[in-house]
Amino acid sequence: MAADEAKPAHPHGNRELCSPGISLYKEALRAGRIARSDLAAAPCLLEMALVHPDPDDRAWLRPVPASAALAHLLQPITREIDERIRLTTALSGTLAPLATITNEDPNLAITVLEGRPLIMSALQEASARATEEVLTAQPGGNRLEHHIQQAIGNGRAAIAGGASLRHLYQHPVRYSPRVREYLARMPGDRLQVRTIEQTVDRLIIFDRTVAYAQAAPREDVALEIRHPALVRYLTRVYEVLWAQATPYSEQLPAPAPGAPVTAVQQSIARLLLEGRVDDEVARELGISVRTCRSHISKLMQTVDAHSRTQLGARLVRSGIVEPDGTPPNRTHARRPVS
Repeated sequence: MAADEAKPAHPHGNRELCSPGISLYKEALRAGRIARSDLAAAPCLLEMALVHPDPDDRAWLRPVPASAALAHLLQPITREIDERIRLTTALSGTLAPLATITNEDPNLAITVLEGRPLIMSALQEASARATEEVLTAQPGGNRLEHHIQQAIGNGRAAIAGGASLRHLYQHPVRYSPRVREYLARMPGDRLQVRTIEQTVDRLIIFDRTVAYAQAAPREDVALEIRHPALVRYLTRVYEVLWAQATPYSEQLPAPAPGAPVTAVQQSIARLLLEGRVDDEVARELGISVRTCRSHISKLMQTVDAHSRTQLGARLVRSGIVEPDGTPPNRTHARRPVS
């Protein structure tokens, strides 16, 4: 009983920070370390991996930078969102053929559009009718010339009707000359662009009333979704991804300490650790295999790896990526590869 009474009350979830925890974390960031004994009032700092043992003195703890801690804590949430998007597309693909045999209002149906001409025609018509906002998510790191020309025409039509545009791409698109050309030819005051690390399936939402999603894995089949509940759900998913993305006009967040690589190289490192081969990594990120292998070569130089087998272990040891299956409350410190 006495032991229970001596244990400090700490009644909150494992992804929350209490007031003592926030105060201690601020103190640790300012001073560069805190005593391990101070953690008795706020064990959540250790549970959330906001501090790690000082390698030189076990009686002290050093703080993890807030930006690195945030990226670590958001990782499982981002994966869950990505899985929900894939599940939504899969379910829509399964149920869409049944829409034609129901007695529901046709305005609430899911319509299958087969063939690029039909898809392009539907998007062109929806763009011309848009009056409020067009939300788009585009996978890959580059866009073909005819895609850019179609996007310019559709985007200008939507803006002419009074709509604003928001585009969500993957990080590699920052190096695409065609995307730079597209942005240069569009009115900047009605257009916002952000990029994100994870793969996003193609999705376009017009005025939050109709959505078009690619019926993966086929690129020549799309779903036209008009059911209000489904459109609201897709819009909410889009807003979550948008909030996590980096504005195109800003530099990408700096990598975590001990990981002197770009955001794209971090994405490649993560996929390599999952067992993906070069072709799969390139396809996932929307870059060429040649560009992908160039990034892998730079990763090997960064961590001083002399083989692909050695690369995986050194990527984890360097802190560039987390080992598969590592729990969120990992507390060991990152250290440079020697």
